[in-house]
Amino acid sequence: MTATESATRPTSPVSARTAADAVPADVVAAATGDAHAEGSEDAVERPAKDTAETARIPTFAAFAIRNYRLFFAGQAISNTGTWMQRIAQDWLVLSITNSPLAVGITTALQFLPMLLFGLIGGVVADRYPRRALLIATQTVMGLLAATLAVLTVTGVVQVWHIYLVAFCLGLVTVVDNPTRQTFVNEMVPHRLVRNAVSLNSGNFQLARTVGPAVAGVLITVAGAAWAFGINALSYLAVIAGLLLMRPGELQPSPKAARRPGQVREGLAYVRQRRDLLWTMVLVFFIGTFGYNFAIILSAYAKNVFQSGADTFGLLNSAMAIGSVVGALLAARRQTGRLSTQFGLAAVFGLLLLALGVTPWFVPFVALLVVAGMVGVLFNTLANSSVQLGTDAELRGRVMSLYMLVFAGGTPIGAVIVGAITKAAGPQVGLLVSGAVVVLATLGAGLMAARQSGRDLSDLRARAGHLVHRPAAPARH
Repeated sequence: MTATESATRPTSPVSARTAADAVPADVVAAATGDAHAEGSEDAVERPAKDTAETARIPTFAAFAIRNYRLFFAGQAISNTGTWMQRIAQDWLVLSITNSPLAVGITTALQFLPMLLFGLIGGVVADRYPRRALLIATQTVMGLLAATLAVLTVTGVVQVWHIYLVAFCLGLVTVVDNPTRQTFVNEMVPHRLVRNAVSLNSGNFQLARTVGPAVAGVLITVAGAAWAFGINALSYLAVIAGLLLMRPGELQPSPKAARRPGQVREGLAYVRQRRDLLWTMVLVFFIGTFGYNFAIILSAYAKNVFQSGADTFGLLNSAMAIGSVVGALLAARRQTGRLSTQFGLAAVFGLLLLALGVTPWFVPFVALLVVAGMVGVLFNTLANSSVQLGTDAELRGRVMSLYMLVFAGGTPIGAVIVGAITKAAGPQVGLLVSGAVVVLATLGAGLMAARQSGRDLSDLRARAGHLVHRPAAPARH
């Protein structure tokens, strides 16, 4: 934690209230016009020495850490398998039911546990060793993929089987997501966290480029069961990487003691931290309405472009190419502003609107590339800002709330967008999604700006009171 962060960030809801009762000299400086003083927005978001040299680092700096290299390699293999299963799963549901709504229901069931139990997963991540937790969750995920492979290859698979596996996968993800997100802080030093988060995003998006393309060919040639089976085997790479790590080189976070009210403590912490709160507002709307591409693109491939699984895989890969570029751009940055998040969210919504009015294949694919880049720039900046801005003992709970607002709204958005796509077509589904993201971003931006103005006025008033307060009489 930098000196600036420690001066401006409360370590708990109690300390936040205590800090609010005092106006130190640095706040007087901020309120009287020093934009770089501690207590200003820039001071919270930027390290103390934010020069061009310190704001950028080598793109692959985190690869200098052996444990991180093992983690990254395992994730690269497993993420590819995960994307293969995702494409095969959506295409299998569409083939069985011929209903985009059924695809939406599958997505909703997979993310419903996050909505119901997401905050509990953060408590587990804060309480137990994260490396051991990840070995357990990855093992269970591999078994679920193997189950789906067996059901499909034997020809007995029904849509309710897929629904059940998707829901069980969601239950495991409740613990896996916050644990995996915060485990980055144990593998790399603080200054490389944003870089590692960006590289993880690039890893995931590179797999998103390869996985769907391979899945499209594999489904056409051999069937969906092969994609499920390969994904089951891919989890072995993650487990092996975790087992090969050197525990002595990890930097374990302090474990939260078992006590009542831990979920409430995490919620209160975020409520006191407006920079985290506004980030999560943006993440909610984009996660709920902006990332329903499994539904939209499967319908585009089948109904708009009159094609099959190979085109569906190609559309996903096109978006993933842009996502990889976005992740690599983000990896060189060490800093990020809340205003940048608002700007990227608005641009992403506008790109969804542009996609909705583009009926031609080549321009549609080109826009998908740009949308992928902007979407990942936003995601990476939001994710790393929340992790870096949160105290270590609360990081699991805060990241579980982050994943809750990001993925927990998906059951709502998937069903809504799936129903719109079925009734009016995927073009209308994209237009509605884009409009919601743009309007929500503009509304949240206006409220954040108004709130920021009130806070600055209050600071200036209190600072002026301190400056003009009569001096106490001298004691003799």
